[in-house]
Amino acid sequence: MRVAVCKYRVGQPADFEAFARRQRALLGDAADSGAQVAVLPEYLSLELAAVFPPEVHRDLRASLAAIQPLRAAWLELFAGLARETGMHVVAGSFLLAQDDGRHRNRSDLFAPDGGHLWQDKLQLTGFEKASGAIAGGDALKVAELGGIRAGIAVCYDSEFPLPVRAQYEAGARLLLVPSCTDTAAGATRVQVGCLARALENRMFVAQSVTAGQAPWSPALDENTGEATLYAPMDAGFPADGILARTRGDEAWAVADLDFDLLEATRGRAQVANDRDWPGQQQPALARARVEGFTSL
Repeated sequence: MRVAVCKYRVGQPADFEAFARRQRALLGDAADSGAQVAVLPEYLSLELAAVFPPEVHRDLRASLAAIQPLRAAWLELFAGLARETGMHVVAGSFLLAQDDGRHRNRSDLFAPDGGHLWQDKLQLTGFEKASGAIAGGDALKVAELGGIRAGIAVCYDSEFPLPVRAQYEAGARLLLVPSCTDTAAGATRVQVGCLARALENRMFVAQSVTAGQAPWSPALDENTGEATLYAPMDAGFPADGILARTRGDEAWAVADLDFDLLEATRGRAQVANDRDWPGQQQPALARARVEGFTSL
């Protein structure tokens, strides 16, 4: 399976049509590379706040309220692009209003046959909690993509092993990570999380990122990181776990993911964190006890 992950330089579209033209061109490039799956970054929908006046796009709550009427057009756009390109498309994330006045950070996944499902972000960052405008999700999903099971972990969720492990145990061998980080430390945390999830579950991880500066937006102001495709650090794969990564102005990192090789390595692994996972669940290891030193 050929997978493409985007390093998306945040722009300031004049209107929804300008936004749509860019998505069409960008995903067309991914399709031209032969990609079967394309992953766009977290918070992509907040770029649409730029089409509104400064008093709206400079305020997070006003931005979130303003983009809600564009939800139907968003769904139609990306569903159409998945059909046109023949790819499964992860459309980053859309901050979707809920009945309690808060918003779910929802990552939509579109299939080329017209299918649609989503994964809400589960864990909230400090920024999201402080905003008071965003709520965490309450369901964990796995989907079939061309015969391969995949899960989505939105940015910070990639740093938590147990939900991803549950997706692995439901058959996921590919983790899709739309992300947005504003500091080098944040970018490193997500990278480490992606590498760890690839290692402990013996799965591929596909991470997209936002890039550049958008001082007009309180959520997209600074963007750091490189779009990357990860593999387990084991025989048959790169020693550093990096299959492909963007550099400079590159918009896409693309790699062929060999799931047959992935499964074959389970029987000849140098280390087998995925197989040895139950060892850490022994009752004796559930709690650590503090012990004093004894005399020899």
